[in-house]
Amino acid sequence: MLKLSDTIKPSPMSKKFLVLSIFFMSFTIGREHDSQDSYFRSQDKLEPTELQSRVCMTVTGILEKYHYRRVNINDSLSSVIFDDYLNALDNNKLYFTSSDVKSLEKYRYSLDDDFISGNLQPAFDIYNLYQERFQSRNAYALQLIGKTFDFNRNESLDIDRDKAPWAANQDELNDLWRKTIKSQYLSLKLTGKADDDIRKILKDRYEKLASSNNQIKSDDVFQMYMNVFTESFDPHTNYFLPITSDNFMIDMSQSLEGIGARLQTDNEYTKVIEIIPGGPAFKSKLLFANDRIVSVAQGKDGPWVDVIGWRIDDVVQLIRGPKGTTVRLQILKADAPPSATPVEITLVRDKVKIEEQAPKKEVFTITRNNKVYKIGVITVPSFYLDFEGAQQGDPNYKSTTRDVKKLLVELKQENVDGIIMDLRNNGGGSLTEAINLTGLFIPDGPVVQIKDASGRIEVQKDEDKDLYYDGPLGVLINRFSASASEIFTGAIQDYKRGIIIGEQSYGKGTVQNLIDLSRVIDDSTSNKPGELKMTLAKFYRVTGSSTQLKGINPDIKLPSAFSATQYGEESEPSALPWDQIKSTRFQPTNYLDSNLLVDLINKHDFRMKNDSDLVNLSEEIDDLKALSDKKDISLNYDQRKAEQQEESKLEDARMKLSGTLSEGDIPKQPVKDTEVHDTYLKEGLNVIADWLSYRIG
Repeated sequence: MLKLSDTIKPSPMSKKFLVLSIFFMSFTIGREHDSQDSYFRSQDKLEPTELQSRVCMTVTGILEKYHYRRVNINDSLSSVIFDDYLNALDNNKLYFTSSDVKSLEKYRYSLDDDFISGNLQPAFDIYNLYQERFQSRNAYALQLIGKTFDFNRNESLDIDRDKAPWAANQDELNDLWRKTIKSQYLSLKLTGKADDDIRKILKDRYEKLASSNNQIKSDDVFQMYMNVFTESFDPHTNYFLPITSDNFMIDMSQSLEGIGARLQTDNEYTKVIEIIPGGPAFKSKLLFANDRIVSVAQGKDGPWVDVIGWRIDDVVQLIRGPKGTTVRLQILKADAPPSATPVEITLVRDKVKIEEQAPKKEVFTITRNNKVYKIGVITVPSFYLDFEGAQQGDPNYKSTTRDVKKLLVELKQENVDGIIMDLRNNGGGSLTEAINLTGLFIPDGPVVQIKDASGRIEVQKDEDKDLYYDGPLGVLINRFSASASEIFTGAIQDYKRGIIIGEQSYGKGTVQNLIDLSRVIDDSTSNKPGELKMTLAKFYRVTGSSTQLKGINPDIKLPSAFSATQYGEESEPSALPWDQIKSTRFQPTNYLDSNLLVDLINKHDFRMKNDSDLVNLSEEIDDLKALSDKKDISLNYDQRKAEQQEESKLEDARMKLSGTLSEGDIPKQPVKDTEVHDTYLKEGLNVIADWLSYRIG
């Protein structure tokens, strides 16, 4: 299946946009202006409204006064916003030429004053120029679709255009588009499609892109521009239009049945930003955050519908459906290289059940020094709390801590020798639950510190003196363990209560609050001003180290296919920095003393060099990184085919690295360590077995 990213890598800017702040699903494909075709009618110039101006001034004032990061709204910030705005509109430099950018330079150092005064005209002037270029480029793209390409010619397309210069002139831009369309054509050709079918697919796609683009309104431009501004403070500060809360933050786990995923538009793609624990996608282990959906089909044999460039609500309508029905998706994995072939997955629609978000346990057996150990693994998908049930005194209200407590009792009854808490892909949730869950494994004491913008520090404590489990403990994390997961993991590490195994975590250590702007902006019309999500505080560990940016560094490090500079807080240009405050008073348990830790690390290092699974894992990751780091792709048929064949060989490795196991691969319990197909979990079991063996030895 064709995808535009086989020609262009997403820029860091495209990754940082919030769900609600990205409306423009066609910003990497153009639109033709043709008076004979309704798809390509010329769009009237968009203009700002009086309410938008008032919202702009209000948001600016709030951020300047109350945001955690005291940012000076000055010429320096204006320059950053100017570059980011152009990048948001044309992040792959396919529309503007260097002369266009030069003509816009007059705005570079005046946008700060415009935000303070509520002057939005420069933002709309820039956007309207973009629209003109957009229409011109799309007309040229449609001309190219009808041409014949020479796929025996040895040439390539630059796909890493983040730092590429703007095209010097129209000829240079034309050549870039020629290669872009040729690459898209070649991708489809390699799937076995006939030339006539390829041209129809491309023509339909561009017409859909143009149709979607025609629906862009003044509010859409305003929201995008405001988010360029708010995200210059930090990536988690965002402006929401009321209408886009419904249209673009799609939570299929709530009122409608679907696959249990939150989606956003990321350039021309529909991208998964969150998998809802307990939903069909979560249970399938086939779809993950940052995967991109390129096609959708209904039932077991329905035709594929190419959704590249579609509006998010149109894509959702295809994916949603009655409980029990089947939907098929073609996806590009998050770490897939630009020329990768999409993976086809099948999901059965359902509603998310809260009980399926609950932690689950498994028991594994593993042999060490001729002794068999039983190790319990508790998988925690999220930190949830039924606030309403708890407040109303419901004795059966649901919470992560209460559910884990029950599993601990069951595992004790099964006489396990050690326990692993698996927090991989756990994006966080309730702070209260992170604190309470920590309390199951430590005596009472502080768990996390919170520092607000004024410098005031609040220490959040576990008040429960009971210790619900006091045996060997491991915590398994990966790059996508974030927020509340990092608070729990950091506390376990700081108290020396357990050993942390896996990859460096995400590094999301900030606290946000949602502000309803209608409380501060009176409007005589029925229009609502929207909401502002703003960063007000930061999390710190009991040692005083922030979880922000750096996340949690595991004691036992496993190879990661996901670089912190590509996936994680560190990938966000405006992320708040790591820093440190004073340690609070706490008493480490020292279950994991320095001698034991050294012993466990040494044995792990030995396995990394000699265990075939770990050696293969490292080699697969190196191969994947090499593919992902490619700067260009071939436009020669034979060379491109060879590239795709090489990538296909690594697809199983990619699935394994993201935690995917087919239903038939899931081991029954109890199992031997040699039957564990999850290499990361297997190594976690080995580490705990080493701990148990060390205690006996």
